[in-house]
Amino acid sequence: MSVSRETEPPENAADLFGEAWPQAQRYAEILGTWGVDRGMIGPREVPRLWDRHLVNCAVVVPRLPHGSTVADVGTGAGLPGLVWAIARPDIEMTLVEPLLRRVTFLEEVVADLGLTNVVISRQRAEDHQGRYAVVTARAVAALDKLVRWCWPLVAPGGVLLAMKGRSAPDEVEAARPLLRRLGVSDVRISTYGEVAVPTTVVEISR
Repeated sequence: MSVSRETEPPENAADLFGEAWPQAQRYAEILGTWGVDRGMIGPREVPRLWDRHLVNCAVVVPRLPHGSTVADVGTGAGLPGLVWAIARPDIEMTLVEPLLRRVTFLEEVVADLGLTNVVISRQRAEDHQGRYAVVTARAVAALDKLVRWCWPLVAPGGVLLAMKGRSAPDEVEAARPLLRRLGVSDVRISTYGEVAVPTTVVEISR
């Protein structure tokens, strides 16, 4: 089954993926078929797969340092982790996901796409051992919870990139007491993408 015409990518999508564009298209096809059948994404998300999910993740890719180690906590169907791994073969991506059915899906997708820069870890963030230059999460939890889970994984000099929506300023304010206790002072809210709805990212540097 192929993706419906409704899910055709926007004009700028190919530029975001460069030589990996065929892999990105294949991943979109998988999400719109297997992903729905296996409960990874809802059927209503299929018409907006590119704008709301793939492009939303891909526009952040320039923020990743070359050759960096990256962990995507609670990756689910691989957003943003697989998108980033496709677009940036120079990074080493670890997908952290506790649920077996999601891990099985991710393993099948990685094999189908032939990705060699992805490791899948079936663990909760709290149990995961490792330090990374970049730790990210998208639609996982409120920022204060996310910081508790992810901050131990951020290496010295590294950054937590929490992908958020319009609630970002309120979530940062709610997390201030925790951030102060952790000695965190470098917090900024950034937007990425020359698109109708830019992607909002809370960047917390160690």
